[in-house]
Formats: sequence, structure tokens, C-alpha cells
Amino acid sequence: MREGAARFGVGAGASHLIVGHAAPHEVLEDELATFVAPCANARALTFSSGYLANLAILAALATRSDVVFADRLNHASLTDAAVLSRAKLNRYAHVDLPALEKALRTVTGRQRFIVTDAVFSMDGDIAPLPELLLLAERFDAWLVVDDAHGFGVLGDGRGTLARFGLRSERIVYMGTLGKAAGVAGAFVAAHPAVIETLLQTARPYFYTTAAPPLLAVALGAALRSIRNDDFRRAHLAELIAVFREGAAGLPWTLSASSTPIQPLIVGDVPTALAVSDALLARGIFVPAIRPPTVPAGTARLRVSLSAAHTLADVDALTVALREIGRSFA
Repeated sequence: MREGAARFGVGAGASHLIVGHAAPHEVLEDELATFVAPCANARALTFSSGYLANLAILAALATRSDVVFADRLNHASLTDAAVLSRAKLNRYAHVDLPALEKALRTVTGRQRFIVTDAVFSMDGDIAPLPELLLLAERFDAWLVVDDAHGFGVLGDGRGTLARFGLRSERIVYMGTLGKAAGVAGAFVAAHPAVIETLLQTARPYFYTTAAPPLLAVALGAALRSIRNDDFRRAHLAELIAVFREGAAGLPWTLSASSTPIQPLIVGDVPTALAVSDALLARGIFVPAIRPPTVPAGTARLRVSLSAAHTLADVDALTVALREIGRSFA
């Protein structure tokens, strides 16, 4: 980032389509498109945040005469994007493929979009993307995938599509750059015609100042680490396994998650807050997530592991949870 600032200054100065698009943006977009490769000859477009990227996708591609089919546990940005697109919004129960298929059979529109998180941010489970793509092909729909929590971690770092070995011109892929990549921003990767449509018509793209080029320089370094440092993912996988083993027998339900998001479902809000506070008193920060972010009755501790954690960190967490849990048993 220091090198980027020295060469390109601090701010972008304007939107991408005026004078804000610098060489590092272009290089980063090319590298991301090649790395993620949701289809042959994919292009990518960078955004200042994942929220803006999701707004851009549906605002540019969907219209009043279209239909968006969305998982009920999707990130709020996808829901907001569907509403702002003015398309008809049809929400199906979480990963309920029969319900989605029934809706696709009965709800008509000029274009149809199946919209889903790849890794659900509050549950840590992975969407059935192969089955969703089959439905998209069968019912002539687009598949919009928000891979905020899969990019950099799953599929050798290339994300949840790569984990399943999926490629299709029907896929519009969004990945964030402030989580596993550790910097800031987001990107959309898709067929060149889709990306050109976003570039020319997506208001969240061209009516905002571009992200500073120095961030694109830093992200280039982050992408090299994601691409080459397999040991980080191996370490993270070990941490997940150790935590799940250590959390067995706690008085709370550990969600069935194989990702770094490991939710402990506590139930009521006061207990979730009390456990979070008790952990913080021991020097361990695990936030309590409560309604309306999650459904009523499912307040939880959202354990988020990363390659920066150590086995000692995980051991300390599980020991603390067992000690605290005894007072709630």
C-alpha cells in the first residue's frame, strides 16, 4: 500500500468512467477474472464495497418485468438490491430446492434471477450451488452468487464455485476483498457482456468515486498470497476441526458448518450477550448476533476463525466456553 501511495497518490479523484480508473484497477480486475473464472473469457469489475457490488448487479440487470428468486437467509444487500431493481421478489425458504423449483415453475417474468449467498454469513453453511445452477439452466435463469465468505478460503482460494467445479455463462459472481483478502472493496466476475452492461449502466459503479489505486496495489499483493499460500488454508482447516471437536458437549448447539464461520446457537438474547461478555472478560472477543440480523429465538455467538489464529487461541476459547457453559447448564 505504501508503494501504491508513493506512485499513485492517496485518492482516486473521480469515478472510474471520468479519470478515477488507474492502471492498478485494470491489472487487479484482469487477475481476479482469470483467478475466479466463473466462465470462459470472464471479465471482472471492482467496486468500493460488496454492498455496492450487489446493488449494481441487480439494478443493472433486472427490471420491473423480471423476477428475483432469493434465499430467505441471503445477505441484506441482496434483498435491498432486489427491492431497488423493482423486479418481483420471490423469497424461498433457506436452501429449500423443491420450493424454489415450484416457484420457478409458477412465477413468470421476462428474465429470472436465482440469487444466493454462497456461504451464509450467520450460519456458515454452503449453498447447494450445483443444484441451483441446474435449476438456472432448466428454467433459463441467471444465477447470482455472493461469495463474500468463500472467496480466498474455499476452492483453493478461488471460491465456492471452484469448490464445486462450476463454470457457466449464466453465473454472475460477486466476491468481497475486505475479508479473506484483508483489504477493502469487492468485485463482480462474469461473462464479458454482463460486465460491460454493469460498466455502462450500473449507477452504483459510475456515480461514485473509485476506490484509491493504492488499495488495488495492496489487493494485488493479497491476491498473490491467496493464490500461493496454501499453508494458510490448511492451517485454517485444522483450526475449524479442532474447534468443532472442542465445542462438543457445550450446552448450546453448534451449527453444521465446515467453514470459518462457526455459530453457537444460544437461543435468547440475554444469554447470548452474557456469554459474549463473559468471554470478553477473559480477553476473547466473540460477538453476540441477535434479531433482526438472525431470526427470533436463534441469538448466537458467531465464532469467526482465521489463519491468524493459533491452536492455542482455539484451545483457550473452548476451555472458556466450557467453563462459562457450566453456569448456564
